[in-house]
Amino acid sequence: MTAGALIPMFAALADETRWSILTALGEGEASASALAGRLPVSRQAIAKHLAVLQEVGLVEPVRVGREVRFRVIGAELAATARALDAIGRKWDRRLAEIKEIAEGL
Repeated sequence: MTAGALIPMFAALADETRWSILTALGEGEASASALAGRLPVSRQAIAKHLAVLQEVGLVEPVRVGREVRFRVIGAELAATARALDAIGRKWDRRLAEIKEIAEGL
């Protein structure tokens, strides 16, 4: 995953309400109205937050009868986690090299 793809993803995840929405959707699909009933945010605000999450590929709408529910796209979250893990491994290697140099002095 490129930095260009990660930056909008992190911007979307940085909002506390969007994070709460993702957490709620992690338990299962839900409509904007159902999410508004669980969170201290209006249905209109939930819809706007869902649009941001959908734009970066973290959620997708699913029509169930007349209702539109949203679900998390796990593959995108997993790709983001892998990108962060790769960065963390690089830093771990660098810190181990610094430690080795420092202890060798």
